[in-house]
Amino acid sequence: MEGTTTVVVFDFDHTMIEDNSDTWVVEQMGLTPLFDQLRRTLPWFTIMDRMMEELHSRGKTIEEITECLRRVPMNPRVISAIRKAHSLPRCQLRIISDANQFFIETILKQFGLFDCFTEIVTNPSIIEGGRLRIFPYHSSPHGCSLCPLNLCKGLVIEQIQASISEKGKVRMIYLGDGIGDFCPSLKLGEGDHVMPRKDFPLWERICDNGTIIKAKVYEWSNGEELERILSQLVDTGTI
Repeated sequence: MEGTTTVVVFDFDHTMIEDNSDTWVVEQMGLTPLFDQLRRTLPWFTIMDRMMEELHSRGKTIEEITECLRRVPMNPRVISAIRKAHSLPRCQLRIISDANQFFIETILKQFGLFDCFTEIVTNPSIIEGGRLRIFPYHSSPHGCSLCPLNLCKGLVIEQIQASISEKGKVRMIYLGDGIGDFCPSLKLGEGDHVMPRKDFPLWERICDNGTIIKAKVYEWSNGEELERILSQLVDTGTI
């Protein structure tokens, strides 16, 4: 597709990696009871910031959190698909995730994938006084009823589309699994593609609302299917 920029956008948890990076740290570092208690009343990103405060109060270091993240599993076929897409001309890879900057960057670097991505849009994080702080991506209301207060992925998709379309044609491929991936799927057009993970919330929502999705839908269940479908789409634009 000469003259067209292909933008591949990944969700992170349960899409790129085989787990949820937040709950992985919570479970691996013994925070599940407190997490379950706070989950009843607080937004997710606020809970995760509180979890990092708790780890610091227990004497856990940033190095220990890093080592925990380095054990997160990632399917080798997903790694292969990312590297292949990154190697193609006029193909950009991006991440939009409700995880956080430190978790995502640590895991990507562990698998040698950090440099494959043009942009990572997620909740920002900083190391302050020896503890990790996590902040919301959106610091003011975004007005979308489909998305959590801290991140509207659909708004981010619109911003990407606008920035790239100024330079020429853009074709988007969106891969996700969660309910928060439905809003960005609605922003895709007829020349775009959405790849929901089968039997996950995004797939179920698309199955129930297929008539309002303009993009072509290609479901996948595992790393092998993701690699096969994504490789064909970035190569030829179709299956």
